[in-house]
Formats: sequence, structure tokens, C-alpha cells
Amino acid sequence: MNTEPQTYDMVGVGFGPSNLALAIALDAMRQASAGTLTHCFIERQPQFTWHGDMLLPGTDMQISFLKDLVSLRDPTSPYSFINYLRRHNRLEAFINQKTFFPSRIEFNDYLRWSAGHFEQNCHYGESVTRVVPEYQGADVVALQVHSADAAGRERQRRTRSLVFAPGGRPFIPASFAKHRDPRIIHSSRYLSEIARQPLDAAGAPALAVVGGGQSAAEIFLDLVARYPNAKVDLILRGSTLKPSEDGPSINHIFDPDYTDYFFGQPEQVRRSLLAEFRHTNYAVVDSDLIERISAMLYAQRVLGQERLRVLSSSTIEQLQCDQDGISIYLQQAGAPQIRQLAYQRVIVATGYQRDTSQALLAELEHELEGFTIGRNYQLAAPRHVQPPIFVQGSSETTHGLADTLLSVLAIRSHEIARALVEQLGPKPLAMPQLAKRQLLEEIQ
Repeated sequence: MNTEPQTYDMVGVGFGPSNLALAIALDAMRQASAGTLTHCFIERQPQFTWHGDMLLPGTDMQISFLKDLVSLRDPTSPYSFINYLRRHNRLEAFINQKTFFPSRIEFNDYLRWSAGHFEQNCHYGESVTRVVPEYQGADVVALQVHSADAAGRERQRRTRSLVFAPGGRPFIPASFAKHRDPRIIHSSRYLSEIARQPLDAAGAPALAVVGGGQSAAEIFLDLVARYPNAKVDLILRGSTLKPSEDGPSINHIFDPDYTDYFFGQPEQVRRSLLAEFRHTNYAVVDSDLIERISAMLYAQRVLGQERLRVLSSSTIEQLQCDQDGISIYLQQAGAPQIRQLAYQRVIVATGYQRDTSQALLAELEHELEGFTIGRNYQLAAPRHVQPPIFVQGSSETTHGLADTLLSVLAIRSHEIARALVEQLGPKPLAMPQLAKRQLLEEIQ
């Protein structure tokens, strides 16, 4: 095992947008002479990619470009989306598009450009496997972070604090999960698997997309364009595709200031608010996509065809896989009997689970006070556990619906960076030699 000799002030698990925003916040504090912390990030992907398998042509962001990694905290930051456009000589051209919503491909490029400034702090291609407490007597004084690369080489890093931002784990319903068939593809692997298991673009395969949210609708439209002769079904439990609500009267729930209000409410009120506003983020689709799908379905009726279908109010009762394909046994509300439908590929767009941090902290769990996350995103722990542990993106039930989204990154990262410096103690920055000479000359 390779053990790095130094002790880091902070190790970040994951280097997606959340910890990238933290890297920017820490850099801003260093630039402002507010103190510096030695830190690194460990990322399982071989390079920075944000939802790389869902970077579909023609898909746009669902939030304003102003909710980038830093602008809500510091619009003058060199890491803003506007500065990214200026650096790439596209600022005027973007303005001429008259939109707040860049393409998802462009926003991913912005994130990668930002991440490129911090490559010296990030270890790509490693997966964190364990977090082990280090004791002095009864006190936990540090944490040993174990990771392994794709070749199985293990590394160990000692740290005085942790920030978890591992992202979500693909959620696959039990009826699909028990069938380990490569033709069943979660949306998180969509583009990679479509490329790895190509179908004849001129053929007429039968394809299914399971889910009623934005990703399901985007994949449905992508399959229609990618395989113009295919039969494509969109299977959803709901009675219809539901439009997302994103008007100014409701978007305030994604503002960073709303986090204070939400966190301060009793648990029962928070549950009620999550249920009330769930339709702003889950199992909903942008209105323009719904209109495109509806137009396609109507055009088919005019032509007397049924190549594309939306099978609503449907429950998947059983699944069978054989050499010919995947059979789905479907019960639709009001239908007299179960239908058997055969497909060559099934795309499961059923979202994510966010429990990775708790699993990685299993060896420290007995020292923690449950898995309670405070307002500043720090896990509650008794005094003898000295390393502070922060969690990003796993606090929806306590911090609101925006917690898993990009909307709060700029403010949340600053709150965590400030808490880290306050608790670990800022280290004075080394004065550059030229500045030292100038200062001595002025004194003399």
C-alpha cells in the first residue's frame, strides 16, 4: 500500500461540481489571505465529467447559467461561466442566443475547464474504499482514507477533516436489478452502453424507456432520432407526463437563502414542504419536451402509424431475459389482462440514491451521533471525534430540494470552506520573496 507522507488538512471524496465549487472557495480564501488548507480530492472517474452519459445533443440546462460554481457568491470570480465564455471567445455569441440556459454539453465543458485549474489537487481514477479512524487514547485525532485505482493498487492518505460529495448511486428497481443483463441499461450509462452495444441504425429494433422524468423523456427523444425505424415505448407509472413548475413564484425554493428557512422548520413541516414541491424536481419534464413528444404522437395518428408509444398508468409485473431479448409483462390501469412486450434494449431512467457517504463511514459510525447533518453540512459528532466531516448533496430532508442540485453550490461551498478554516485553524500564507524584498525596502 502506498501511504502519502504528509497529513492533509482536508481530503474530499468525489470531485464533481460540489467539491469543485469547494476547491474554488478554498482558493478564493487563499487569495484573500484568509488562510490556506492543504487538501486533495479523490475521484473515481478517470477525468472530470459531469453526467457524461447524458450529454445528449440538443439538451439544455434547466437552471440559469448564473447559478454556476461561483457567481451567486462572487460574480467577479475568474471561475464564473461568463469568464469561461470570455476566455473561449464566445461571450458575444452566447449573448446573441438570448437564453439563460446553455446546452448541457457547453455547461459540462465549463465545469471541465474550471476543474482543469485544480488538477494538481485531484487524484483521478481512484475509488475510496474505507475511512478508518486513528486514535490517541479515546480520541479520534485523524482519519485514514483508503482508496484503490483500476489496477487494484491501494493508497492511504491521512487527513484532519473530510468532505464527502460522492454524488448519487444509480437506483434500479428490484424487478430489473435481479436480472444482470447488459441489455438493461440505467440512464447513468446510456451513451456508453449504446455505443458499446450498437444496434443497426437502419433496422427496426423494439426499445423501451422506463421512467416519467426529464431523463426518460430526453432518452426517448434521442432513441427516436438515433433509430428512425425503431419502435420506441415510454413506460411510466403516472397517468401522464407531468410538466415541471419553474416560474418565479416557485423557484425561490432553490435559492440559497431558502435553506435557512427550510432547516429551521420542524421535521413534520419539512416533510410536508418536500411533498408539496416534489413536482419541481422529480418525475417531471420540461414543457417543451412534452410538447415535442405530443406532436410526434399526433403526427403518427394522422399517418395511421404506431411506432412510438407512451404507455402510462403502467406497472411492470414481471421481466424475462433470453437470447431473443427482454420481455416485460405490463399491467395497464383499466386493461383486462397483462400484456407481454418484447424489446432488444430497455433503458431504466429511475434516478439515484444518495447513501454512499454513510456506507463509507461504517468504521466510524459507532463514534458518530447517528447521521445527523447540521446547518453548515457537518456531521454531528461528540467532542472526542476531532476531525470535522462534511457532506454535500445528501441533506435533502434537512436542507431542502436544492441540496442535490447546482443551485446552492456557490454558497454552500463557501460555508463549508469557512467552517473548515475556522475549525482547523488558518495557516498564514508564505510571503513571496519579491514581496518580502519590497516590504524590507519600504521599512528601511
